[in-house]
Amino acid sequence: MKILAVSDVPAQRFYEFYAPGRLDEFDLILACGDLRRTYLEFLVTMARCPLIYVRGNHDDEYLKEPPEGCLCAEDQVVVHQGVRILGLGGSYRYRDGACMFTESQMARRVRHAERQIRKHGGLDILLTHAPLRGLNDFDSLSHRGFACFGGLLDKYQPKYFIHGHIHRTYGHDIPQLDRYGQTTVINAFDHCIIEY
Repeated sequence: MKILAVSDVPAQRFYEFYAPGRLDEFDLILACGDLRRTYLEFLVTMARCPLIYVRGNHDDEYLKEPPEGCLCAEDQVVVHQGVRILGLGGSYRYRDGACMFTESQMARRVRHAERQIRKHGGLDILLTHAPLRGLNDFDSLSHRGFACFGGLLDKYQPKYFIHGHIHRTYGHDIPQLDRYGQTTVINAFDHCIIEY
């Protein structure tokens, strides 16, 4: 399965400089938040595959008007071609916003999601907006990761943990790929192509 993961800014190759057929190679698109609704709708219209998304900290408008044709994975396990994907969008709370959470609020979401993970017999991809606390995040509240994601990764060891929020343009030393135990961690800022 070939997956296109996108986050935070439109990938020019698949939007401004799009050429017909450029998205045909993908079996799935995963969106990690902070992307305009029109961009997601463009991708799902031009691609021949589903688009599954979580909300970013700037996506409050999705609550009133979600992107058409796309599947929201917030707080649930979505299965596509046998791949089990759990979505937990939003960022660490640094101001008021519907898509921002304290550590305890996100931990509560994680606990509720575990019922679904058990029901589906495990987890293959953890799809979030925010990163894991201490792995490619920052100390500032606005770009802090969630420690509770570590418990999910330790317990279920998904093949991939795909997140956004940490723009790779913030510094030269921000990796796109990393590891956490048996899990490959992907910062999907702009885009990343994954062979699953």
